[in-house]
Amino acid sequence: MTFVVLTILAGVGLLAVGAFGSVLIPPRAVVTVLSGGTVENPVWEPIIMELRVPRAATAALVGGSLGVAGLQMQTLFRNGLADPYILGVSSGASLGVAFVILSAGISASGGLLAGSGLGSNLLVIVAASLGAMAVLSVMLVVASWFRNVATVLIVGVAVGAFSYSIVSILIYFSTPESVQAFSVWTFGSFQSVTRAELPVFAAVVLFGLGVGAVGVKNLNAMLLGDQYAASVGVSVFWLRLVTMISASLIAGVVTSFCGPIGFIGLAVPHLARGILRTADQRLLFPACILIGIALACFCAVLSQMPGRDATLPINAATALFGAPVVLWVLLRSARESGGADL
Repeated sequence: MTFVVLTILAGVGLLAVGAFGSVLIPPRAVVTVLSGGTVENPVWEPIIMELRVPRAATAALVGGSLGVAGLQMQTLFRNGLADPYILGVSSGASLGVAFVILSAGISASGGLLAGSGLGSNLLVIVAASLGAMAVLSVMLVVASWFRNVATVLIVGVAVGAFSYSIVSILIYFSTPESVQAFSVWTFGSFQSVTRAELPVFAAVVLFGLGVGAVGVKNLNAMLLGDQYAASVGVSVFWLRLVTMISASLIAGVVTSFCGPIGFIGLAVPHLARGILRTADQRLLFPACILIGIALACFCAVLSQMPGRDATLPINAATALFGAPVVLWVLLRSARESGGADL
């Protein structure tokens, strides 16, 4: 029954993205257009098919995949505050974009910002992908050298800090226009993926989810520690490697196409655990996908400010939902530890 409700919420969220925006379209008309019918207002059909459908699909892919990646990282590091970007992959993607925008001094009035959004430009996507792949390669090498998961975590934080320091240097020496262009990219957007780019984006995201699904059952054993997992026949090293590849691939491709999307990967796993009252990864995996879709879609609607031409940064909307969840996790941890951390 719980999964039925979550599926309905995800469906309502997708329908809401199609209906709400600067132009309000009745949900019935959205369903009619998607089913191949005709609507009373001919303007609605291109709006739905060219703008709303790619945005809804992007939000669903981002929300579902980041929710799973967050679950993987929190399980792997046994830390409730871990998120998909903890290994520094997002910072690597940001560094790649920074080199393209800030080094070239691209202005916010043209070039990469032309079209539906900054992330829709092929050069930005390629640069972000290369940056994410570079960091992922470093982290996989580190993971093969050091079997201690805490060491891998520390290296990931260090790599992220190093990448952001280079970005800060580039910002310092860049023109105000290029800094503004880079800032727009960091806000994140579900509108940056066009219909032509959507199949590629979806294929990589689904591949990352597929890789993650391989290790779902064995992640349950990891909850009780590496030694227990090894005692029941789990290859801890390979499971850790597969999980890192899956989460990093998802984080990298989402950042490349949509910018760094915050809080979804951190909040969704906690919501899934709270709703299902279980730590079973086999149940949490699909639940995180459905909750992630619903949350990302409702954030997309909120960022569009229905009935207005203005658009809020998507990260502003995700923070409204995610920040209270983080606060709740911290307060619960402090209460369970008897307030020792306070």
